[in-house]
Formats: sequence, C-alpha cells, structure tokens
Amino acid sequence: MVTKEKLYDTFGELIYVLAMADGVIQHEEVEVLEEIVRSHPNAEDIQWSFNYEKDHHNDPEQLYTNVIDICYENGPDPEYQFLIDILEKVAAASQGITAREEEVIHNFSHDLIVRFRADLEKLENQ
Repeated sequence: MVTKEKLYDTFGELIYVLAMADGVIQHEEVEVLEEIVRSHPNAEDIQWSFNYEKDHHNDPEQLYTNVIDICYENGPDPEYQFLIDILEKVAAASQGITAREEEVIHNFSHDLIVRFRADLEKLENQ
C-alpha cells in the first residue's frame, strides 16, 4: 500500500516531468505550482519532491515510469483529479500548453486507465 506522503511525492515528480517536457522549467511554472500547493494540506510533500527532482536533474522518462507504477499500486484515487488540474495549470503558465505537455497529461490518464482496465478484465475472467 502506498502512503499518502509517497503519493504526494509522486505528484511532485510528475509535475517535474511535465515542466521538463519542453526541455526547461520556466519561472512561471514554478510560481503557479507554488501558488496552487499553498492551499493543499500535503503541499510540503508535493513541493519538496518537485524541488528535489529539479535540483537533481533526474531522468523524466524514468520518473514517469515510477509515477505510473506508484499510482497504479495506490489504485484509483480522487486526488488524481487534483493532480491533473495542477498539471494543466502549470502547463498553461508559460505560453500555453505545448503539444508535449498535453501528451504528458494525456498519457498519465491513459496509462493508468489501461492498467486498471486490465485488472478488471482479469477479475471478470476468473
């Protein structure tokens, strides 16, 4: 089972992946993220994780795989909508949402749904 702290750390990782989609993290993206997470009870975990990834320049592709694995392990969660809202706002912060940023947002939703559906099909076939 995934702890809520780990889940929110994972949110910060995906926000980093999104911000790096165009190759560089814009100042406006960071400002929007900071503004959004101020009102969230787990803001510290999200912000800390984003900053950690930004400071350590970790591989976005590897992080994305980790994010999907952790969210899949966590299972369906209403907080994913909060995450998608953050992703859209951060992506729009600097010159609108690019095709690559849109792809990250779409792939996140799609990849989780595919995994969850596969589990449902296994259950139905038992």
